Amino acid sequence: MISFALAATLGAILPGPDFALVTRYSSIRGLRTGIAAALGITVGMAVNTTAAVLGIGAAIAAMPGAFTAIRVVGAGYLLFLGAKLLWSMSKTVQPAVGDVPGGLDTEPFRRGFVVNVTNPKAILFLVALMTHFLPPGSSFAHKLTLGTIMVLPVLIWLLVVAFGFSRLQRFFAAHRNRRAMDVATAVVLMALGLHVAVGGVPGPPTDAVKAGLPVRADVSVPVTGSWAIAGR
Repeated sequence: MISFALAATLGAILPGPDFALVTRYSSIRGLRTGIAAALGITVGMAVNTTAAVLGIGAAIAAMPGAFTAIRVVGAGYLLFLGAKLLWSMSKTVQPAVGDVPGGLDTEPFRRGFVVNVTNPKAILFLVALMTHFLPPGSSFAHKLTLGTIMVLPVLIWLLVVAFGFSRLQRFFAAHRNRRAMDVATAVVLMALGLHVAVGGVPGPPTDAVKAGLPVRADVSVPVTGSWAIAGR
């Protein structure tokens, strides 16, 4: 259980598109929008974790067509977000805005959710981790415990990131600094999108066999390793 918690925590804190979204929203638009993005990402992670626990994630990972479709959608969405951010910079400059009054801003929540739920690396990481730590016949309580341990570090870490970067909002209110943040975020998102699009994500993991699912015999993916969680 301790090794699982350590793996989940490491997966949560390594930089990736989730981190890029939360830092950008928090530093430019304030704590509330950063929290909204963090919550969207966490809900997406909860969906992927539930799918992995139930074996749905392994089924998707073991189907080349379905997994490729998710990879294409995930890569396309990251490229879209990066390109849209660059495009918005070419328009009339708007002053940095703070939190949206009156409640949760749905845009960062929605984008955070889509970025995480369509992240093929997250799917592979969860499938490999869950099939490794969930023996056949595991109880519902055991599955719930592992699922909670998987999702909770993501939420806690991203809330810390949102709070920390929201303290820099005054700094990023300056046009020059905001522009630098936008460029950096766009480059990171598009680079990650290209990495996924050109095959930077391995094929279906062989650990899906432990879930009783068919996998191509020529595919081999390790259960652990930095590739699995980098850019989560």
